[in-house]
Amino acid sequence: MSSKTKDGVARDVTDMAMGGASAMFATIFTNPIEVVKTRLQLQGELAARAKHAVFYKNVPHGLYVIARSEGIVALQNGLPAMLGFQFCLNTFRLGVYRISERRGLTAVDGRTSVTRGALAAGVGGALGSIAGTPFFLVKTRLQAHATAAIAVGHQHKHSGTLSALTAIYRNEGVKGLFRGVGPQIPRGAVGSSSQMVSFAFAKEWLSERSVRAPLLLSFLAANLGGVVMTLCLNPFDVMATRLSNQPVDSNNRGKLYRGMTDCFLKMLRTEGAGAFYKGLTANYLRLGPHTVLLLVCWDQLKILEEFLRR
Repeated sequence: MSSKTKDGVARDVTDMAMGGASAMFATIFTNPIEVVKTRLQLQGELAARAKHAVFYKNVPHGLYVIARSEGIVALQNGLPAMLGFQFCLNTFRLGVYRISERRGLTAVDGRTSVTRGALAAGVGGALGSIAGTPFFLVKTRLQAHATAAIAVGHQHKHSGTLSALTAIYRNEGVKGLFRGVGPQIPRGAVGSSSQMVSFAFAKEWLSERSVRAPLLLSFLAANLGGVVMTLCLNPFDVMATRLSNQPVDSNNRGKLYRGMTDCFLKMLRTEGAGAFYKGLTANYLRLGPHTVLLLVCWDQLKILEEFLRR
């Protein structure tokens, strides 16, 4: 088989599709925690600590409150939009990283390079975040929507993913669909770089210590990747959630924040620095399992793909 056949455009497309498919698989299981995380991040928006109602104390309490008040199905609010976001994000994020890795662009002398690995993952994460912004916008609004007794943040009246995308485009145009893209770019770049580099380094470190079983290797390395990623991206995630969910005026301008910088300053001034880590536990409880399911599935698809190409 020629090098062109093995490493051409068709294989690059396969690499990108494997990333998107792996993410959709993981999302099905972790979306309920994403719903709770979104509401925790919106709870107490632009209010000082102890000056707002607390409907959601933590992840278990949030899951219980939502299931009791809105029904267990509400824990999968925004799932189609979240699947769309994760597919767009990881098609680019994992795809670009895998393509670069396979061509030897992420390593120096056979070992993962922090700089090169972070660059490949960061570029892929940024591109994926831009592509997925309309879906992130819609999933945030759908997940924030709640019964009046436990509602936090602005309540948009969208009935589903397709109707929301259509309504936003009709009322706000293409620009409206990309509301909140500002923090999405560093969110994707920083999150992707921290996750993929820590995952690659952990796999190398474990391999050198005689961990050979592919599933165990992926599982242990992915757990580390989830921790590092959560700590790095949470501040950007909170701002992206706030910007996506805010109401808009008649000119389609945000009523609460003018952009990422304004959002950052207002949060810091009214809620304190701790606001950027709202929903941190929920984010890890979502990202930890999501990272494990995503990267384990991705590794297994890569092994299968290599086997089928022999």
